[in-house]
Amino acid sequence: MTPELTTLALVGLLQAVQFVLFAIPANLQLGTGYTSSPRDRPPSRQLSVVAARMQRALNNHFEGLILFTLAVVVVTLGNQSSSVTQYAAYAYLAARVLYIPAYAFGLRPWRSAIWAVGFFATVTMIVAALI
Repeated sequence: MTPELTTLALVGLLQAVQFVLFAIPANLQLGTGYTSSPRDRPPSRQLSVVAARMQRALNNHFEGLILFTLAVVVVTLGNQSSSVTQYAAYAYLAARVLYIPAYAFGLRPWRSAIWAVGFFATVTMIVAALI
């Protein structure tokens, strides 16, 4: 397996960890009666600030994961793996790991800077695969 594919697998595991970091507090705060329902109505209680941030961080990772997966597929299928694409993949993973506590603790402007590292690492992979 290429380093980029290994990193994609690790990013997938990170996504699962993020889901748990959101789901456990959400279930405790909203109750399983609500979270197991079809959610046709808004919850009677609000999520805590940190739980709501974990939900937004999770959603943000889903969005970033689409582009990162595309980058890994282009690099892998195009047989374009290089030290640039490998380090960019590692940078993406590191940025996503750091993004979680940065979002949870509301670290401004660092959260946005960390997000930018992951985004530009992904774009770097795609550009490197094209040249």
